[in-house]
Amino acid sequence: MKKVALITGITGQDGSFLAEFLIEKGYEVHGILRRSSSFNTARIEHLYLDEWVRDMKQDRLINLHYGDMTDSSSLIRIIQLVQPDEIYNLAAQSHVKVSFDVPEYTAEADAVGTLRMLEAVRILGLEKRTKIYQASTSELFGKVQEVPQKETTPFYPRSPYGVAKQYGFWITKNYRESYDMFTVNGILFNHESERRGETFVTRKITIAAARIAQGLQNKLYLGNLDARRDWGYAKDYVECMWLILQYDVPEDFVIATGEMHTVREFATLAFKEVGIELRWEGAGVNEKGIDVKTGKVLVEVDAKYFRPSEVEQLLGDPTKAKTLLGWNPTKTSFSELVKIMIRHDVKFVKKLHQKEVGE
Repeated sequence: MKKVALITGITGQDGSFLAEFLIEKGYEVHGILRRSSSFNTARIEHLYLDEWVRDMKQDRLINLHYGDMTDSSSLIRIIQLVQPDEIYNLAAQSHVKVSFDVPEYTAEADAVGTLRMLEAVRILGLEKRTKIYQASTSELFGKVQEVPQKETTPFYPRSPYGVAKQYGFWITKNYRESYDMFTVNGILFNHESERRGETFVTRKITIAAARIAQGLQNKLYLGNLDARRDWGYAKDYVECMWLILQYDVPEDFVIATGEMHTVREFATLAFKEVGIELRWEGAGVNEKGIDVKTGKVLVEVDAKYFRPSEVEQLLGDPTKAKTLLGWNPTKTSFSELVKIMIRHDVKFVKKLHQKEVGE
């Protein structure tokens, strides 16, 4: 019998990598898709395109269902239909800066959405069958109370996103303790990839570096260059999500690399990868990244990208995941991660440009 997995947020960066990973493991994979007038399935197209578009008579690699984290009836309907052994709740309004603009929607999707999912499983009487993974976040630590942050570090979220995710974290723990359900939190630190959304700072940097190198953009504008993050590769992190659900007992884990780098470092490496060496001058809002060879200013700071309350540094301690799950957090190094993203975006930008000029 194939194991059945249901992924919310399957069209996102993590969802697409997780879907591939579970298919390789022999799972029957189902995903929840939000109804939209435009397709937002680019990251998973390669997993279903043949089957859907050409209507080939073969088993689908993934099965998609329309639903929404703000609509409990759709969640109940899908879970009843799919009867999943494992649910990976990755759906969220996950952009920290945007959460300040849409705090109520962020709470609906990220906080109450998690409750709806848990309650749907319980209403359907699947609490002993279905294991649930809740995508938690390092933003829970926000204004950090200790360095590095581990499973026992007190939370101090600094954004509506972080606050909503804190509710998601505790309600997951509460259902585990109240109803003896296998519900777990993976507290993921920043994890990037070539599939990261283009408004996230790392992808914004790699696309800009590729465009600047190809003469298609003059400058890159960034926010806080001193912000320090623990950046890992999303593809490595989805493996850890799976390992958490395979562990004997339901427990919460920090998923991180244990290394910290600044936004400035990320930018320096990205530009270096396309053959541009940056020199940094000035401080704060006046800091600039200058091309050593030409003396041109390529990177500037724009105050509009500062958050109302900034999270200065996040550094996770992955000891528990390494020890209990045997997970390797640095399978892909920081510099290798930047390389993967840049190589992808150099091709991506070239292709896009060719399409625009109609070659």
